[in-house]
Amino acid sequence: MFYAVYKKNKIRMNDDTIRKRLRVYVPIAREKCSSVPEHIHPHLFRHSRAMHLYQHGMDLSLVSQWLGHEQLRTTLTYAYADTNHKRTAIEKTMGATFDKDGTIKPYIVEDEETLKHLYGL
Repeated sequence: MFYAVYKKNKIRMNDDTIRKRLRVYVPIAREKCSSVPEHIHPHLFRHSRAMHLYQHGMDLSLVSQWLGHEQLRTTLTYAYADTNHKRTAIEKTMGATFDKDGTIKPYIVEDEETLKHLYGL
């Protein structure tokens, strides 16, 4: 369990203690960086970490287990593949091509039907 030290006492971390801290620190963060969302809730951290693991290669069924979901369907409600994730999957499947300097050339699709199909993935 997570604990926070508050006035020299250990206090168990829960949604309420995190919400209290968010009410204090989100406005401060927004002053420094306007892209910080105005309304942040504790579950956002759980969701963000799960998506980070998924987008960096953790199998979705493992992410689902890590979250404690009984069914993969629950995880699928907010798991999505962004453009970079899709591009990486295409490059793994079709093989990456490289520029002369060794950087990976982006996979470019010019066929309209293929683009429509990929957009729907």
